This record gives sequence, structure tokens and C-alpha cells, in this order.
Amino acid sequence: MKQAEDRYLAMRQAAGFDLVNAEYLLRSFARAAAERGETHVRAATAIEWASRGPSVAQRDARLKTICRFARYIQPEDGRHEVPPAKHFGTHHIRRVPHIYSREEITRLIDATRQLGPPERLHPHTYATLIALLAVTGLRIAEALSLQQTDVTARGLVIRKTKFQKTRLVPLHDTAQAGLDRYLTCRRHMISNGEHVFVTDDGRPLRYREVYPTFQTLVKFAGLVAVSGHRPRLHELRHTFAVRALEASPAGRQRIGQHMVALATYMGHVNIDATYWYLETTPDLLREIATASETFLTGGPL
Repeated sequence: MKQAEDRYLAMRQAAGFDLVNAEYLLRSFARAAAERGETHVRAATAIEWASRGPSVAQRDARLKTICRFARYIQPEDGRHEVPPAKHFGTHHIRRVPHIYSREEITRLIDATRQLGPPERLHPHTYATLIALLAVTGLRIAEALSLQQTDVTARGLVIRKTKFQKTRLVPLHDTAQAGLDRYLTCRRHMISNGEHVFVTDDGRPLRYREVYPTFQTLVKFAGLVAVSGHRPRLHELRHTFAVRALEASPAGRQRIGQHMVALATYMGHVNIDATYWYLETTPDLLREIATASETFLTGGPL
């Protein structure tokens, strides 16, 4: 099944999809199938595996990932079964994201010291990765894809984004200095490879390694779950967006410009994706949305 997975993921990547989560889920499902001695997708196995998700939304997302893969592979081998995509229901409510406080982010970064001695690159890698995500709002896939040549004096060159666009993300002087310190440490400890974030043996850091490590750091930092959900790595991006919106300047025209600039900075192809972050800033929702639409359409402010 692995060769089919690799072909499917390559096809999705060529189409411009972000594969970080899809790859993690597919590999997890493949391990579950292998434990049962299965070499083809079985609907019952997919449903049982998907049901391990902690929420209805996550169970639904897990199953639909396998459904898409099964639809892709079934035409070449009819022994693969396509699970029922609506098994867990179709009503999906986006959970309200956890918005990290500055103190919580500091605790997460401090917790990386428990990942190993300072003579290893491992704790430095995670401290820098978390800090970079917090101060830039990058997608985790974008951060993990960074090459050393993408770190420039003008900022980070973000290539192969979710929508196959390239953009420049400026860095504050302190963030630039912190990243430079890490790169100096990384080159001293690991001389091979071009990726910014690597493992202790020089391999590019992958999401399937980052995800469980981040959950460990959440425990080390003593962060409390909100509404039954443990804080997630991607919510550092949500936090960056919300803090940026809270800092929106007064005045409708300036707020509209600020919203459009934030959408561009974060790599959103349209401003609708940025609007969703306003759910956690209700006081700004109506005014920013109105001002942004007016600014985009060129109407009177």
C-alpha cells in the first residue's frame, strides 16, 4: 500500500494541497491496516481507525482522508473498499481555537529544555520552531520546508505554500537574531543538509515527529485544555492572527488596509479565510469586516 500512498501524496502535492496532515494520517492508517495483516483498504478498518479521533470533527476528517485515498486507488485495484464518507455525519462545527497568552508561549519554549541536554540540537530546534511560529504565524508545513537559503536579510522566503504561491515574510530584528543564533548552532552541530529544522542526525524534521513532541511539551508546560481540547500546534498561527487583529489601528480605512495586509502576509488567497480568525475577536468583527470589504471594493469609507 505504501507505493500507492506515495503516488497519491505526490499527486496531491502537485495539485497544490498541503500534505502535512494527510501524510501523517495516511501513514497512521497504513500501520493500523498492517497490524491486521491487510494490504488493501477495508471500510471496517478505516472506520475503526478513524473512530480513535478524540472528537466527531477529527473522526470525520480522519475517515474522509482515507475516502479520498481509496477513491484514488480503487480504479487500479478493485479490492480496495471506499468507506462511507458520511459515517460520522456531515455537520462540522469548527472548534474555537486556543489563543495562547505570552506566558503560555514562554512556558512552551522553556519546556523544550526537558527534551534533552543543551549539547544536543533537539531542544534548540523545538525552541526555535515554536518561537518562529508564534512570531510569524507561518503554517507548520511552511516552517518545516524552510531551507537555509530561504533565510535572508529581508526576511523568510516562503516557497511552495498551500496555494503554490511564494511570499516574503519580514522578521523583527529580535526574531532574525534568534533564528541566526539557531542556524549558527545547527551548522556547528549538524553540517549536512539544507533544511533549517533538522533532527539530531541531520534529517529534515517531519510533522509526524513534531506532532507528538509538541503534545509532550504541552504537558511539560502544564497548559490546560480548553473546552475539552488540548492546545494544538497550529493554534500558534491562530494566536498570531488574533493578536495582529487586536492591534488593528483605529479608523475604518486603516483597519481595512490592516486586514488586507494581514491576509497577504499569512498567505491567504482571499480575505474570507482571514475573517474566520475574527470569531475570537468579536469586538472587532463587524467593524473590520465592513471596513475590509469597503477597502477592497473601493467604496466610500
